[in-house]
Amino acid sequence: MKTFLVICLSICLASFCDTLTCYAVTVTEIKERGVIRVGTAGDYCPMSFLNPETKKYEGFDADLAEDLAAALGVKIEFIPTSWPTLMNDIEKFDLAVCGITITEARLEKALMSNGYLANGKTILIRAEDVDKYKTLDDINRPDVVVMENPGGTNEKFARANLPDAKIIIHNVNEEIPELIAEGKADVMITEMAEAGYYSKRDKRLAAPLITKPFSSGQIGILMSKNSPELLDFVNSFLKENSSKIYELKQKYIY
Repeated sequence: MKTFLVICLSICLASFCDTLTCYAVTVTEIKERGVIRVGTAGDYCPMSFLNPETKKYEGFDADLAEDLAAALGVKIEFIPTSWPTLMNDIEKFDLAVCGITITEARLEKALMSNGYLANGKTILIRAEDVDKYKTLDDINRPDVVVMENPGGTNEKFARANLPDAKIIIHNVNEEIPELIAEGKADVMITEMAEAGYYSKRDKRLAAPLITKPFSSGQIGILMSKNSPELLDFVNSFLKENSSKIYELKQKYIY
């Protein structure tokens, strides 16, 4: 009977681990492998985006990940993921970066580092409409078209706060600002960093509420729930590299 119970318990635990993603990685394992695997959606300027010409990842988080790899003394391998599949893909990489907001929902399923960049939800709109959209109520109307990428916190925020607006989902996040500028949609709910990046680079666009975001939060690095040693290393790295993080803010955001 005891043997039977042990076998049953082992099967249940295996199933439980599969469900909750018991994948774990240690700093020693990464060093022995000689490569750190970094998941990224690669569609979020200025945090991490795939340059179509060089085929290399660039941006704030891409640079930060390169520095983290150097601190470990290993090479870096970027693993493509997407916002809808991010949490399910966690076993494919050691950690993930791409302007990932720290949320309670994510903390239930994974570990996240201390926040290293303040962020919040705001709007990206056409420059000609700066006096048209000043509040969520101004946007929450049937004649306003809001365009979002699928699966992330931007879509969740839009659906929760703009039930009367027409919400369109576009799969390629980095194409949305151009579509807003062209009049294919009116508003993009996004983070302060992304809104600031595009409004500075395209005179057709504006981010009038960037200093008055609808929410406040922090961006962090995501990893498996069962990688506490790696989490400690990442948090120590972020603390020791505060000056470099400041430089990245100046380079990519401000």
